[in-house]
Amino acid sequence: MNTILEHLTGMNTMTDQVIATDFLIAAKNSVITYALALTETATPEIKDVLRRQLEEAILTHEQISNYMVQNGLYHPYEVKEQLQLDMTNIQTALNLVSQ
Repeated sequence: MNTILEHLTGMNTMTDQVIATDFLIAAKNSVITYALALTETATPEIKDVLRRQLEEAILTHEQISNYMVQNGLYHPYEVKEQLQLDMTNIQTALNLVSQ
């Protein structure tokens, strides 16, 4: 999509939001999966590997969250602001579908 069209449709910021949100969800799922795997593992060597991977996934989640907060893409402590942002994103997506 060219830059002018992205600005006209609102997709310039929506694209960043979608990518960052998808990445955040993937990082969160990694944290959950590694934590679960860690509780199911019996050998100390594998536990060490999974623990390091879990720490890396937590760090990645934190970095993505911080990026999103700093760029106004995520408001984890302001429910009303996050709800408004979500509603705006939903409306943008619906408008794209109806065009």
